[in-house]
Amino acid sequence: MSSTTAAKKNRAARGYARPETLSAVPTHYCAGCGHGVVHRLVAEVLDEMGMSEATIAVAPVGCAVLAYDYWRIDVTEAPHGRTPAVATGIKRVQPDKLVFTYQGDGDLAAIGTAEIIHAANRGELFSVFFVNNVVYGMTGGQMAPTTILQQKTQTTPLGRDQKTHGNPIRVCELLATLDGPAYLERVTLSSPGNVRKAKKAVRKAFDVQMAGLGFSLVEFLSPCPTYWRMEPDKALEHIDKVLTGVFPPGVYRDRTRTEA
Repeated sequence: MSSTTAAKKNRAARGYARPETLSAVPTHYCAGCGHGVVHRLVAEVLDEMGMSEATIAVAPVGCAVLAYDYWRIDVTEAPHGRTPAVATGIKRVQPDKLVFTYQGDGDLAAIGTAEIIHAANRGELFSVFFVNNVVYGMTGGQMAPTTILQQKTQTTPLGRDQKTHGNPIRVCELLATLDGPAYLERVTLSSPGNVRKAKKAVRKAFDVQMAGLGFSLVEFLSPCPTYWRMEPDKALEHIDKVLTGVFPPGVYRDRTRTEA
């Protein structure tokens, strides 16, 4: 056995092998970005569920606009912010499919605010994976709806000001006021332990959808070293030390517990 083959088998035994649903291609994401981690988690869960052939994803306009390059599943695009509307149509026409949207804070919480609120309120039977890095990434680092107070961005060089720009939108808390959602959870990507918790949340969202309980959403507090102007390790620390104070992780709705 060659050393390369042995190394591959060793990685597989330790859980480091590339998931079958994750394509072996170079990524366009910046160094330290959390999107690649979430992509892998989704791929791992689909592999474990054996659902890759029966899954349809809807990609956003934003950093993850090229998500179809990274998953070996059916992926379609949606106009900016209309991702939940497209997912609604797909799920209603093909109810036997596992359908999910993958969205950033701009696509979901800015131009797509009305779409996500009404899809959640109707209890649409698809899952949402919401990557919240509190800044616009694809367009150059401008203020996002989730940008925290005092955070400096390209459009808030002096920091986000409450009187001028308002407060950051807390998506899980907002959607938790509605009757339609069955499962809402906020997780972080700040450590290996938290990434494992995030994977459990991905699986839970899919399980809730397959059980027909209603709308499900997982929000990931994700690092953006490039536009936070931080080294990757400092960006992970920033999540725990700062962002979780504004966006507390936790379960905001779990209908499976309510009905248990």
